[in-house]
Formats: sequence, structure tokens, C-alpha cells
Amino acid sequence: MPKQLFSRTPVLVGGNAAAKREEIREYFHSTLDRYEQLFETLRGDAAYFKKPISLRHPLIFYLGHTATFFTNKLLLAGLITERINPKMESMFAVGVDEMSWDDLDTTHYDWPSVEEVRAYRRRMRETVDRLIRETPLTLPIEWDSPWWTIMMGIEHERIHLETSSVLIRQHALEHVAPHPAWEPYRKSGAAPDNQLVKVPEGTVQLGKKKDDPFYGWDNEYGTHIANVAAFEAGKYLVSNQEFLEFVEANGYGTESESYWEEEGRAWLKHADAKHPTFWIRRGGEWELRLMTKEIPMPWDWPVEVNYHEAKAFCNWKAAVSGQPYRLPTEDEWYRLYEVAGLSEVPAATPAGANIHLDHGASSHPVNEFVQGDFYDVVGNVWQWTETPIYPFDGFDVHPHYDDFTTPTFDGRHNLIKGGSWISCGNESLKNSRYAFRRHFFQHAGFRYVVGTAPAIQHGSHYETDKLLSEYAEFHYGDTYFGVPNFPKALAELAIAAMGDKPAHKALDLGCASGRAAFELARHFDEVTGVDFSARFIGQGVQLASQGVLRYTLADEGDLVFYRERTLAGLDLDTVRHKVAFYQGDACNLKPIYTGYDLILAANLIDRLYDPAKLLTSIHTRLNSGGILLIASPYTWLEEHTKREAWIGGFKRDGESFGTLDGLKEILGAHFKLIQGPTEVPFVIRETRRKFQHTLSEVTIWEKIA
Repeated sequence: MPKQLFSRTPVLVGGNAAAKREEIREYFHSTLDRYEQLFETLRGDAAYFKKPISLRHPLIFYLGHTATFFTNKLLLAGLITERINPKMESMFAVGVDEMSWDDLDTTHYDWPSVEEVRAYRRRMRETVDRLIRETPLTLPIEWDSPWWTIMMGIEHERIHLETSSVLIRQHALEHVAPHPAWEPYRKSGAAPDNQLVKVPEGTVQLGKKKDDPFYGWDNEYGTHIANVAAFEAGKYLVSNQEFLEFVEANGYGTESESYWEEEGRAWLKHADAKHPTFWIRRGGEWELRLMTKEIPMPWDWPVEVNYHEAKAFCNWKAAVSGQPYRLPTEDEWYRLYEVAGLSEVPAATPAGANIHLDHGASSHPVNEFVQGDFYDVVGNVWQWTETPIYPFDGFDVHPHYDDFTTPTFDGRHNLIKGGSWISCGNESLKNSRYAFRRHFFQHAGFRYVVGTAPAIQHGSHYETDKLLSEYAEFHYGDTYFGVPNFPKALAELAIAAMGDKPAHKALDLGCASGRAAFELARHFDEVTGVDFSARFIGQGVQLASQGVLRYTLADEGDLVFYRERTLAGLDLDTVRHKVAFYQGDACNLKPIYTGYDLILAANLIDRLYDPAKLLTSIHTRLNSGGILLIASPYTWLEEHTKREAWIGGFKRDGESFGTLDGLKEILGAHFKLIQGPTEVPFVIRETRRKFQHTLSEVTIWEKIA
């Protein structure tokens, strides 16, 4: 009889809800069965409580983690209302998966016994099985369906099927034993000579829509389109034989440190590595550590290394060959996928790739699975890329797993593509996106490319500074309590006041995060934004250059929301080329800031150390007939402006002297007041339930000859 295939991730559309319910139920149980079978490779209970590596928990954690994940997420989704075991659901909630190589986890846990965790898993299985049988099901299953959270738990377990297999592979051999369900492939021979194959230029479109028929993780959704220049790529993954050249050239030696990136050199020194971590030298022979055994080195299998080793190999090969060898980008991997003519793993027949456990529990020779002009574009081992993971345009987090990807948007986690022999479910799909710290090990190797185009790095940073995030939301975020966006409202007032006056240049003075500058660019040929804070104008600069701004938004306590705003979404993308931002002191502006038809000074004057210095000279920055708009709540504070420098808000000659009085007195020689005062409200959001509501007084002045 043919081998039964490990169940594929279900499509979440269709017309037969009863059949889909049973398909998901089978998918759930087969996933748990296979995961629990993985732990049967451990030799006795003691093996569960020894750390395979210092940067992660012992394996008892991972046996419990995926089970408590179900409970915790189902509670969030409202599918269950009671916990199974609160202590375990807290202890097993978060893994040590994002640590630097030089961090040490010294926490000591009072772990439950193996049998206690197995008992928990049985109770969880019964709970989820009941939910699958009884929860109303309407197709398609979409992002906000309770069934999405059930799928989330299953796919999460499949991720840990792979990551736990890596930990077992890193465990001391005395703690593991061969198992008939996890037998490695046995064929090996001479490694082929690698060669470069040309890949023509082309366009790739990444990201999927919310109505995609497969379950997906948050980072897969959105849009990214890129033109990929022509390049050459290795026909095969780099084999153990090919990597041996680097080892024998003393690539791990101190005299070869120039091949290693700065972060890689630090890891190399810390790890004291001399060769790939799964290689074992016995006398004059090499062996390879697999998951449960050591075997004579299969030289034609793909080498398995971390990013630093793969990068160092490429740098070495570039140096000795004189050609620009490097790792592929994510975009280039998708070009390889397209030119290889690949499609998703078939549902009912073995894959034409070493993936989804269809061909045993190990790698295969690099010249076994042909895919177009290449081999192993998909499968065998994951392939490191040059691309740190980043969010696509339109990225959004799922409310039941808001920290699945966002912690990796730090520039330190590089994408791996293609899947390995054990990559199952979502991991095996074309759209899957997984990233790891560059020093971590997976069943991962690499393919090199040669190309003159640089490896483009995409921005992934989320602004987390509280004040900057508040201003990002104030300028580009939602409106609250029906109060219109303040910078936009001021820009519209200014544009209306211009009438048919010339509209060549405008200055947004004290521009903060820059929204008003972009709004003014709808009307003006050129807009300059100036602010004393480089941190604030950095948001405007990022929007002008990349068209996107990402930031966290306080919910309550340590909880946050993740926000993405784009100029395109605000209908401002077509004007960003007209906007430029600079750091500057409003009380000491450079001479170049002159010749403006409009100056907008929003909530500025009561934050200056010498407001009169600006106001007495601002007419020199404006053309004749130019417009000056001043908005301010007049909140004079000595922490910003010394008392003697206030231009209003005090008693003079026994009478109240307001800021508007001071403005008239200072500006009267060169301006006439043509509009206002008018109160314009604004709201600044601090947390979900705390807001600042303020009124800013707006006056509009025209420069007289």
C-alpha cells in the first residue's frame, strides 16, 4: 500500500460545511498525533527536562506550550469560558524564542511531570474536538471567524513540530533514540558540481488578500510589488561537499574574519565554531548529526547552517571568484519559484519536493528533486535570504495573536524561504513567511546568487516611543469624538485664506510629524516642513520617502495596538514629491527659509524659548501679500518659555493682557488680521480611554507692504 500522506492544510472555502468540519477535525487530530509522536524519540522522562541549547527551554515546555496555546487563544475568542489548568497556561504561555546568542535564561521553573503535561494535552484535545463538532460553521472561514482561531492553534502546533524537531536534533545523543516514524533517508552519493543559471528580470507581487482560501499568519497579508533585475542563481542548494571548501580554506579561522559580518564575527567568537554545528569530526572522517542519530557525512545533501555562516561563505566565494556572490532576497526567491513553474503541494499525491514529510525525516541529495532549471527551490532545507522580515503595505495584526510577527520587525530576523523536509501545513505554502534570528539554527541551508543589483532592505520599524506614537496618531490616525483631524483642518483654513493668491511655496513651521505639510502640498508647488525635533520630522521624512508610517498605540498598561498609515490611504501619495523636511530652530531660522506665500505655525508660539524673536522677524520670510496662520492654545509654561518671554497671559498695567493682544502688538507693524480669532479643537489620544481635548485659537494675518 502507498504511504499515507500527512494531512494538508485545508482550504477554508466551499459549499459543504459538514464535510469541512470533518476535514478540520481530522487535520486537528493528525497534527496532535504527529506532534506527540515526535516526543517519542526522547529517551526517558529525564530527556524532557534537559535544555538542548541554553537559549531555549527544555522540551517539556514545548510539549505543553502548543496545548496551552489552544486554551489561551480559545478563551480570547470566546469559544471557551473556563481554563483547564491556570498554572500550566501561564507557565507554558511564552517561549524563549527571541533571545540574543549572548543572553542566558537563568530562570528556574517548577516544571510539571511529563504525565501531567500529557494529561493536560488529553483534556485540551477533548475540548477542541468538542468545539469542532459543535461550533456553528459558516463557509468561508475568514479572519474574524471563531474557526480561524481553531485553525490558528492547529497551524501553531505544526510550526512547533518543526522547531521542536530542531531542538531534538540539538539534544545530546544520549537523550534521543531512533524511531520508526522518524527514519531518515538513506541515499547518498557524490555531490554535483554547482553551476549558475540565468534568471531573467521580472516583476513579483507578494502578499495575499483576506479572502485567500488558506489560513495565513498576519505577515502574509497586504501588498508588495517589486521589479527584480536579472541575476544568476545556483542550480543546487549548497551541498556539504561544496561548503567543505570553505571549511578547508579555514573560513572559520581568525584570519578569515573579513568574510564575516560584524554580527557574525561576534557570534563566531562566542560560539567558537570551527565548522557547521551539525558536523562532527571523528579522527579524519566527518559525520552528520540528524534528529536521532549520527551518520557518515552525506556529501551530496544540503549543508545546514545559520545566516552568519551562509553569508560568510558567500563573501568568501565572492572574494576568491571576483564575482558578486550573495544570498538571494525574498523577491528573488519568488522569481525562482516562478521560473521553476512551481505550484502548491498537491493534496492527494506526494510532493515533487522533499517537503511535508512526504519523503522521510531528513534531507535528500541536492540533485534529486528537479524543479524547472533548478533543484530544491522548494523543500529539502529552508533557504536563508538577505531580507530581514518586514510588513507588507496593508499589514494588520490578528487580535488573538498580536505578537506573532511584530517582535521580529526589528531588523534582526531574516526570512527563510522554501520549507524543509518537515515543513507542513501553512509552512509549505508559497505565501508563508517565517523569519529567525540570524544566529539560530533550523533545518536551513542556502542557495547563492550572483547579481549586480544590491539586496534591498525594507523598513520594518514600529515607532514605540510614547510621545512620537501619540503624535503619529494625532497627525495620521483616526478621528475621535467627531473632532476633525487638526493639521488637516488648519491646512484647509490656510488654503481657503489664500484665495487666488500665488501658491508657489509654503512653510509649515513647527511641523511636528508633518501632516499639515502634506495637506498644503495639495495646493502649493513646494512645501517645507521645519521642526526643532529631528525625531518628529523623522516621521515626515519616512512618509515622504517610503509612503508608510508604522507605530504602536497604547491600549492599556503594557498592551498596545499596531498601526500602519500610508500616504496613499490618505490620498496624499501624489504630492509627497513636493514636500521636504528639515530640522531647524524657529527662533533662529537659516536665511534660506524665505520667499514663502504662506507660513503656518501650529501650536508653536507657546513652546518657543523666545516667541517674540520669531514674530518680530517672520515678515521677512513672507512675500508681499503672503499669509501667516498662527494657531495656539496659549498654554504658557515656564518649562518651555521663561516668564519674562511670554507675549501674553498676564496682567499689564493692572489689566489682563492676552496672547492675542501680544500678537496684535508685535505683528501690527507688518500684518493685518484678516480672519479670526477662531477656536479649532483637537484631540490627542493617550490610551484607549484617556484623551486630551484642547481648543487652539487660530488667527490669520496678511503681510502688508
